[in-house]
Amino acid sequence: MCGITGIAFAKKCQLKFIENMTSSLATRGPNDSGIWLDEGQEIALGHRRLSIIDLSPAGHQPMFSHSGRFVITYNGEIYNYIEIRKELIKKGHHFTGSSDTEVILAAIEEWGIEQSVKKFDGMFAFAVWDRKEKILYLARDKFGEKPLYYGWVNNTFIFASELKALKQFLDWKPEISREALTLFMRYKYVPEPYSIYNNVFKLNPGHWARITANKQTLLTPYWSALETANQAINNPFLGDEQEAINELHQLLSASVKGRAISDVPLGTFLSGGIDSSLITALLQEKNSQPIKTFSIGFHEQAYNEAPYAKEVARHLGTEHYETYVTEQDALNVIPQLPSLYDEPFADSSQIPTYLVSSIARKQVTVCLSGDAGDELFGGYNRYLWANTLYDRLNIWPYFIRKSISSTLKTLSIHTWDRLYQVGEKILPAKKRVALFGQKVHKFLDILPESQSRKLFYKNIISTVVHPEAFVLNGSEPTITSEQAIQKNKIWFDQLDFISQMMLSDAINYLPGDILTKVDRAGMGVSLEGRIPFLNPKVFEFAWRLPLNYKIREGQGKYILRQLLYRYVPQKLIDRPKSGFSIPIGIWLKTSLQDWAEDLLNEKQLQRSGFWDVQKIRDCWKKHLSDRENYEHLLWNILIFQAWSNID
Repeated sequence: MCGITGIAFAKKCQLKFIENMTSSLATRGPNDSGIWLDEGQEIALGHRRLSIIDLSPAGHQPMFSHSGRFVITYNGEIYNYIEIRKELIKKGHHFTGSSDTEVILAAIEEWGIEQSVKKFDGMFAFAVWDRKEKILYLARDKFGEKPLYYGWVNNTFIFASELKALKQFLDWKPEISREALTLFMRYKYVPEPYSIYNNVFKLNPGHWARITANKQTLLTPYWSALETANQAINNPFLGDEQEAINELHQLLSASVKGRAISDVPLGTFLSGGIDSSLITALLQEKNSQPIKTFSIGFHEQAYNEAPYAKEVARHLGTEHYETYVTEQDALNVIPQLPSLYDEPFADSSQIPTYLVSSIARKQVTVCLSGDAGDELFGGYNRYLWANTLYDRLNIWPYFIRKSISSTLKTLSIHTWDRLYQVGEKILPAKKRVALFGQKVHKFLDILPESQSRKLFYKNIISTVVHPEAFVLNGSEPTITSEQAIQKNKIWFDQLDFISQMMLSDAINYLPGDILTKVDRAGMGVSLEGRIPFLNPKVFEFAWRLPLNYKIREGQGKYILRQLLYRYVPQKLIDRPKSGFSIPIGIWLKTSLQDWAEDLLNEKQLQRSGFWDVQKIRDCWKKHLSDRENYEHLLWNILIFQAWSNID
């Protein structure tokens, strides 16, 4: 796990630029640093190293291939590199060290860039310079676990793992994109291929790029989640339920084993939920000694899953580390968020994710997580109710839905919570809903907007239904990239609505939100996160399964539950899904109120030049008075304001 930077096709590559760019990524790679500069070829590559595999100097980067033709700067892990190495040895290649970096270079010499990346099972972003042809290649892993930004600045091509490195290239004068800001207001993150800045992009997952001196940037997909899912659906799993559980067990177990390869201490994040508990159980099964597990708890009961994690850890026999986070602990993280996440990012679970990463880093350098289980196996609550709700809503005309929404929103979140508590005790455990009042208000926001399933779903996952109303001259970009068009095809294929939502989440929400959150939080404390669910074989198998193996009797992740019951008693697992969240809405009215008011006062909002000041002030006042809940909208704006103040 590392940080990479580079400058290409500059009239003159200046050493200080690449040095400053590379140094800015120190937390991504605290163990080693390297720079390669070739002024004659107008190219410079930089690297910061977090040593995980092959801790010796043989893993130093930038690294040359054995022929000397290719130079690489690489961030990530190739989990099947040992198998690829054996294949290359049979073809006559020799290796001086044991790093996967050397294997990547040998693979490119043997098969070329496109065939090589297709072989890699891993998380990675890398740049390779072909010294013979004077061509730069970039590549990003299949799911988008590792970040890679790029762009042309005054006829010079620059790239890096994070935007903060690009800002060190002094010829660049970044301009905030209003289109990207509008997207951020909708989704809480800036989705691929856009960045918050004009003319700087994220390389899409499953893509490689070819960049030449005549400013040609050719983007080529080498793997597609959409195409892989469609092929899997057309090749359905035909075994019975036990055979499906056994197959999943084998695939996940192999993925955990591959992602547990490390020359440094390793553990797991354990929330006590299905996904993290299963990954922990599979890793503990392969170790004779207790593995290290990490969780955090909150004193606010509705947000606290620590007791569940502790029970699961006790049952599995792990060496468990549990820390209860005070409100002040969480508040102390907030000033770090703008620099930590580098561009506006407002999923408030970024705070507990960073805190648990900080706790884990005191004991280990690598942590496995249960992320992506929701997208692959039907874990989000919206998969359970969206289809039925859409059908029922469409019976009513717009004006009736609008009227119902306006009327019911007069009841505050707290009122809805109190009403729910009256009847909650008579509901079976699996039917209970956490954070009921918040979910009701979210539903009432989208109630009038249900003209199509695609639009209905878009509004379900949006922070605000009409983000352009808050951004001056705001609009969302027209889809132009090939990958964006492919994403749109989800809604035209012969998929049921639930599968469409799951696939859209896997392509959009997973890399844009979940993987970004995990990468930045971990790298902020020099901790590598690995995700066993993001194995191409696991992904393909998930899409071969019938939907009722994922969602059954009002519960998601059915097959994961059945597999987990082999390790953990059902009573420790079956409970409402609450997510990894914090009471940000409450804090905005208490301990965070002064901080928020400083960022949301009229002068600050007007000074930025991006906001409809009166709309935002009205939302802030309503939130403070408990008339409506605008915590997510306000958090988006606050994060942007805090970020732009240091930008």
